[in-house]
Amino acid sequence: MKKEQIELEYAIKASIKSLYSKISTPEGLADWFADTVHFDLAKQEYEFCWDGETQKARVTAQKSPNFIRFDWEDEGDGYIEFRIDIDSITQDMALVITDFVEPDEGDDAAQLWNLQIESLKKSLGAN
Repeated sequence: MKKEQIELEYAIKASIKSLYSKISTPEGLADWFADTVHFDLAKQEYEFCWDGETQKARVTAQKSPNFIRFDWEDEGDGYIEFRIDIDSITQDMALVITDFVEPDEGDDAAQLWNLQIESLKKSLGAN
């Protein structure tokens, strides 16, 4: 079954530098996104671990300090993208997440992302 793309947006109060570090470095991602994250320099590959399960990904697009895209190794066209948007008038910052889910799992995925973002905000000391 083909996965559906979802896009979620979260207001984040932090510096763009600290937020970008949390979405683009193994240490930052391990603070909120996965249990552990390792980067293999030779293979240019990230390994994300959750509850003993691992998933590998490569960065296929990146523009510091605005966005990063990880393509999952075993999911064909599946990827996850983190993009930082700043409102030109208010200067409010938002983290926009693009992910792919099974057609009947959109609500569950959104709830999981809500929990993940709470962890991210705590690790940033943001509200």
